[in-house]
Amino acid sequence: MRELIKKDQLVTIVPQDFKNTNKGRVLDVSMDGFRMELKYKPIGLMVNHICDFYSFTDNGYLYFESYIQKLENNVITIANPVKHRFLQRRKFTRIKFIEDLELVCGDLSHKVRTLDLSAGGMKLVTSENIDIEKTYDVSIKLSEEQIIKCKYQLIRVEKSDSGRYTISGRFVNLSNIDKMTLVQFCMKKDMENLSKSGK
Repeated sequence: MRELIKKDQLVTIVPQDFKNTNKGRVLDVSMDGFRMELKYKPIGLMVNHICDFYSFTDNGYLYFESYIQKLENNVITIANPVKHRFLQRRKFTRIKFIEDLELVCGDLSHKVRTLDLSAGGMKLVTSENIDIEKTYDVSIKLSEEQIIKCKYQLIRVEKSDSGRYTISGRFVNLSNIDKMTLVQFCMKKDMENLSKSGK
């Protein structure tokens, strides 16, 4: 763990309930894990419950799963992760994501189907001609409990010979919690897909 996590490094901890996301600074690192002092009260953080961890390092954006061994006021002790992964620096993990959605701008509403999704944006396909200059409200249902409501801005529209439009766009004014939710959702789906393919 010493080559991944260092003293004074900033680490974000994301429990199952994203609303209780916290962050902290590493106090010390041992052979068994590391201790960190949290910035906020550890609401919703429990001993022996698996959480996701993210941190910027010299090698890129580090991601791993682990659990809290000990919780003392605002200081937590984290067990060594079994495995870790570095995310790409400039690009969020993009996954195949097929859902029927609506893009809404005032009284305007367009029916679209998503093709892929990341924490940065998504690709869509539609038979409707959509104004690229407008910003649209969209609700993305990740699960029964998780719905991301955000603004979607079109970047590129391509028309096929069949008359359908393929749209690439990005999310704007996405909250940190929603962005972390999307990062985690796409990461987990991507890792599931890798496991299924045997890679």
